[in-house]
Amino acid sequence: MPRRKLGAMNPVIATGEIEHAARRPAAEVGGAGAGPGGPSASRRLLGVLMLLTVSTGLIDAVSYLGLGHVFVANMTGNVVFLGFAFAGAQGFSIAASMVALGAFLVGAALAGRVSVALGRRWRQWLPVAAGAQMVLAGMAAIFSGTGALGAVGNGRFGLIAVLAAGTGIQNATVRKLAVPDITTTVLTLTLTGLAADSSLAGGTNPRVLRRVTAVVTMFAGALIGAVLVLHAGLTATLWVLTGVYAVITGGLLACRSSDPKLADRVAPVASTPTP
Repeated sequence: MPRRKLGAMNPVIATGEIEHAARRPAAEVGGAGAGPGGPSASRRLLGVLMLLTVSTGLIDAVSYLGLGHVFVANMTGNVVFLGFAFAGAQGFSIAASMVALGAFLVGAALAGRVSVALGRRWRQWLPVAAGAQMVLAGMAAIFSGTGALGAVGNGRFGLIAVLAAGTGIQNATVRKLAVPDITTTVLTLTLTGLAADSSLAGGTNPRVLRRVTAVVTMFAGALIGAVLVLHAGLTATLWVLTGVYAVITGGLLACRSSDPKLADRVAPVASTPTP
């Protein structure tokens, strides 16, 4: 009777395991650092995404404190603000929230369209998207500094639109990348994961450092943005934001040049974001 090799495996089971592994984040399949870039390359990309999270806190401080109770990154907040405004609550603008929502959707649609057009090469869009945000933030700084668009009156709607279009591009691009627990703009699912997957809830605390870092970086961005808006002014803060986007763009370019397939290993294969 022929002996069965110990290494043999049912081909159906093997195929299922391979397909299951292909759908898992690269950070969970053999480590995020697998490949020519190594762990440092993966950490570099995650670091850039964390800096993008800082920029979200910064830009929402600009819009809420400098442009009048409106968000340009947190669209959930704008939907809530619309409800307040329709109810007649003081200090909230239907027009401002609608402009932010509309411009955000335009930016997201544009980024989605470009991603589809690029097909399998869509990750080339990552530094371009960050560069677009840098240009839009720079335009807002110039408009604010020259007085072409101000923080009060109808001029603020132009600044809101320019900034919200940029965050729409950011959200659509990061959503496509789908790195677990790093949306760069919202923390609800991240905080839920921290609690629901914690030891107190009977979980194993997966990616706890990444989740905590995301919360801390957005807080830091909001704190820095608030200090700048209150003490240095809107235009100066917009220039700082432009500089942050420039660093992010450079970081993404460096990640792509050092390891073109890095994003494929850090993020899941599927385009649907992982909570």
